Amino acid sequence: MRVLFDTNVVLDVLLERAPHASAATLLFEHVARRNLAGLLGATTVTTIHYLAAKAVGTNKAQRHLQTLLSLFEVAPVSRAVLTDALALVWSDFEDAVLLEAARHARADGLVTRDPAGFKSSRLRVYAPDELLNLLAAAPTIGENGKP
Repeated sequence: MRVLFDTNVVLDVLLERAPHASAATLLFEHVARRNLAGLLGATTVTTIHYLAAKAVGTNKAQRHLQTLLSLFEVAPVSRAVLTDALALVWSDFEDAVLLEAARHARADGLVTRDPAGFKSSRLRVYAPDELLNLLAAAPTIGENGKP
């Protein structure tokens, strides 16, 4: 299963935001064990660096990004992604861009703590706990992210 991680889920792990960090960390562990193919939107990577550098300093922020890039694929944000996101006419353009980046990268879904922001999504949207429950119930997934 290929799932794009919303920026808020990634920040929960990196900034250890309680009470959300525990579920997000478990999802990261699934990605690390290759039980789940994780994707990050290209815009998430730049946002993470900006926010993490302010919170923990540039050096630590860069180490975080190196770790993220070793675990996750990156869903590009191209002109087509941006055009499709604009066509959604959502109030939160960032959410629209992440959804379209996921869709263009052929993700099966998106994990976020803000499922309401993705109400009219063309992809399945999971809350972190919901995705954890699904993974717990699923057979082992191979390195390519598929059963």
